Amino acid sequence: MPHEPADLDTVLGKAVTILRAFTVDDQVLSLAELVRRTGLPKATVHRVAGDLVTNRLLDRTNLGYRLSGGLFELGMRASVERSLLELAMPFLQDLYERTHETVHLGVREGHDVVYVAKIGGHRQAKTPSRPGGRMPVHCTAIGKILLAFSDPEVQQEVLSSPLERRTPHTIVAAGLLERQLNAALENGVAFEREESAVGLQCVAAPVLAEGGDRALAAISVTGPVGRFRPEAHVTLVRAAAQGLSSLASRRRSLSS
Repeated sequence: MPHEPADLDTVLGKAVTILRAFTVDDQVLSLAELVRRTGLPKATVHRVAGDLVTNRLLDRTNLGYRLSGGLFELGMRASVERSLLELAMPFLQDLYERTHETVHLGVREGHDVVYVAKIGGHRQAKTPSRPGGRMPVHCTAIGKILLAFSDPEVQQEVLSSPLERRTPHTIVAAGLLERQLNAALENGVAFEREESAVGLQCVAAPVLAEGGDRALAAISVTGPVGRFRPEAHVTLVRAAAQGLSSLASRRRSLSS
């Protein structure tokens, strides 16, 4: 789900628009490219970008501008994702050691999965995901399981919206996606079969909130077609997610 446009009549809105012009694949953007992407006047972009450099939210390089470490520091202070990641890391590392395939932790934001963590070794499959990146919920295993354990209103929003076709295998029929969500809710796992990227398969399980009817996050294991069989990893990924669910519930009980 795209961000709501910022208010370009305010300095803050202009600054946010410039920061959001960077995608997960960008290293450096020139002043001209920032002007093109934001639609702001060149003088405005130059002035606001300078203020962002002063406040360590952007760095200025010979080629243009890049996101600064100050943004990373602020991001790591985001309480929900930070505490979740701290709790999850031992489970993610153990799951990787048991599978030696790519392991993800993700949360839902709107109609997207936001990847909080990714662990992979030398033999990991090439995946389009990366920490801080997004993917539509309907074409990933982690997104489907998060959607299956979301409120019915959220599910209906996704099912009634156009479903982007990322590969020839992406499910774009709402009825078929709904059947998969029902199966995921019943079985406690969801699958992806070359729906976000050709050549990849995935299985995911939910990290459930207390009560077991809502997902705080989800854990997945991804591997290449041919070597990786998602069904063979159901028990492991489910155990990791359940372990994190139990630990998160205990921590909440102790802090309340």
